[in-house]
Amino acid sequence: ASALVPTRVDAPSRARVHRRARANVVVVARASSTQDDDGADLSRRGLLSSAAMAAAMAAAIPLDRTAGPFAVPNAFAANDTATLPLVPRASTPLKFSNEVPSRIIKGCWQLSGGHRGDPSSDRTSGAAAVDDFASFVNAGIDTFDTGPEACGYGPSELIIGEALKSGKISRDDVRIFTKMCAVGREQSNMTNDWVTQKLDLPMRRLGVKKLDLVQMYWNDYGQKGYVDAALYLSDAKAAGKIGAVGLTNFDTKRMAEMVDAGAEISSNQIQFSLLDRRPLLQMTEYCASNGVGLLPYGVVAGGLLSDEFLGKPGEDVTLDTSSKRKYASVLGYAGGYKWIQTLLETLRTIGDKHGGQTISNVAARWVLDGNQVTPAVILGARNAAHVDDHRKMFTFELDTDDKAAIDAVLAKGKKPSADCYTFERGGPW
Repeated sequence: ASALVPTRVDAPSRARVHRRARANVVVVARASSTQDDDGADLSRRGLLSSAAMAAAMAAAIPLDRTAGPFAVPNAFAANDTATLPLVPRASTPLKFSNEVPSRIIKGCWQLSGGHRGDPSSDRTSGAAAVDDFASFVNAGIDTFDTGPEACGYGPSELIIGEALKSGKISRDDVRIFTKMCAVGREQSNMTNDWVTQKLDLPMRRLGVKKLDLVQMYWNDYGQKGYVDAALYLSDAKAAGKIGAVGLTNFDTKRMAEMVDAGAEISSNQIQFSLLDRRPLLQMTEYCASNGVGLLPYGVVAGGLLSDEFLGKPGEDVTLDTSSKRKYASVLGYAGGYKWIQTLLETLRTIGDKHGGQTISNVAARWVLDGNQVTPAVILGARNAAHVDDHRKMFTFELDTDDKAAIDAVLAKGKKPSADCYTFERGGPW
């Protein structure tokens, strides 16, 4: 998933977005003043202690306790793992390519160094991170989303490369989706040589001869070189150096500019969840008309859309990973902590109806099946503990009543007004 922290920046500061992604920032943002709000704006650098983070969360998104505690089921249906289906692949290849991702993609932002969290469950570095890849492949999750350090992914490409080199996984069995990030002066003077260099580096780090999908990020829309860059990537695809050309965190307007120029755009990786429904405003319709696939990240909002947070008081929430801090900032724009508790209750009820599915599975299925342009979703992983639960996701589907119940809660939340990644570039939510 994208490593960019969705923290609002004013227009003159857009070039600093990537540098801000590396700061230890806790942001629980307030929605537009034209809407009711449960939270308050809060931005702090250097909140290094769990206690400070918890206090920040509690102050910004207090939990309404008047309704009493929420009941969390004692147990979920325990499917025999031997009878669980493997995670399937998408039904068709990405446009302009032969790339068919598994419907769940292992997100490797969690291997960047900022997601260690609870030490008892941390497998985000070293031999443990390398070893875990085999568990995902054995479950059918054979597609990995990564990126270079310039995109905020730390050593994740090197970790995947080590898994390949050591024989933990086989190159023939996996697909590797990486990124090319233009964030500096190259945006004003984009050349084919620069693109070639940015493709050679991940090939060396991964130890591969071809990149399956390269997803371009562009920091400054004021520099129009992204069209040339997309065309250079299309040339690299024609030469057999990459399998498909993708984008990440582009809005619909700029994606259309590249498509109209003849770039062979297969996909756009964007933030999309029950908390962030901006893709539904215009992007899903455009993608359906032009055959572009969406690869959503943030689908379970860094774990906020999970059983762990059902009924949990705000002051007990610890923002101990980069992803939790990132998606806590989204929550204020979705409806606040009180509202998300209602959403979690609804998802829990739906999960119980379908044999004890987890809240995360219900939330992920809503994204996966709610439109016709999402071949797969990206789920970040600090370890392989959820692999069997990912397999369970494909033992049920949301029915009409489920979707209506979810829609009723969403209607009480706050609605976005702008396209994908507009807010992060200084515009409105």
